[in-house]
Amino acid sequence: MHARFVRSAAVAVAVTGTLAWAPAASAQPSEPPPSASAAPAETPALDTGSVEITSKDAAGDALPGAVFLLLDSAGAEAGRGKTDAQGKLFFSDLAPGVYRLKQTASGSPLHDVAADQDVIVTPGATAPVTVTDPFKSAHVTLKAKDDKTGKALPGSTVNIGTGDKTLLTLTTGPKGTASGDLPISSRVTEFWARQTKAPAGYALYKPSKTFSAGPGAPVTVTVTNSKTTTDSSPALTQNPTGQPTSTAPAPSDSDTTPGNPTDHTTTDTDSSPADGVADGATPTTLTGSLAHTGTDATPWLLGGAGLLVAGGIAAIAAARTRRSHSEENTPSGDG
Repeated sequence: MHARFVRSAAVAVAVTGTLAWAPAASAQPSEPPPSASAAPAETPALDTGSVEITSKDAAGDALPGAVFLLLDSAGAEAGRGKTDAQGKLFFSDLAPGVYRLKQTASGSPLHDVAADQDVIVTPGATAPVTVTDPFKSAHVTLKAKDDKTGKALPGSTVNIGTGDKTLLTLTTGPKGTASGDLPISSRVTEFWARQTKAPAGYALYKPSKTFSAGPGAPVTVTVTNSKTTTDSSPALTQNPTGQPTSTAPAPSDSDTTPGNPTDHTTTDTDSSPADGVADGATPTTLTGSLAHTGTDATPWLLGGAGLLVAGGIAAIAAARTRRSHSEENTPSGDG
């Protein structure tokens, strides 16, 4: 009965904010004290992580002054900073999770900012992140001109590249120009330019032009073309009858038609005896030469020579016959 009273008193004291467990514990020695393992454990604080950023360019050089922004999964800013002289930036005391890293400035006039990327932060660890800033592209202007007059030529297609890679293809417009951005991989890069299609009426410019370009710098490439050669054959015109005629000069009377033996025969009969060769006169010899016909003229020469020989023999025979008749008709001195 006394023990129950003490317990009630202890409860009353607890309500008023004062604890006095000793009398109760002594009043009930048979009840064991609460075990330490049964007491509720405290919730430990979450461990944090960190992010280390290294900023450099495509050539491997550190980029100081690059500005970065770190956003948590809710889009709230978790950190902001600028890389040091070694291109390093450190974000610490970050709760575990996935973060978004954004670069807002490269810190260099020759470089563009890198693309955004995700970063995973784990408790008690440092997440290393390497950011490579690309070089700014060079701005290329292509011009195509006539090599004699300097006239601008549209329709010229040129490939531009380095090594065995084509990086840019440009085609000149109505003003004979075209432009584009050329990717750059170093502070100074060597490029080639090859024309793959010439303007209408012009020959293809076959050699390769070489030039250098730097990050963000303007550069002009000029390709010159020469006109194609025209056909020199005589043009055909129409006569009143509608038949095409050639503007080439007409052949003269002395011209011979290739392959026509009649022309040669007419020329050869000029030395025949029927033309009135006088007795004892030397047969007329043809002068000049046969027109070149592209065929062998030897048969015609032999034929002409044969006719000349035959004419000479006939003339000699006729002269002898006349002399013989003259001798027979002359009276002798005996009568």
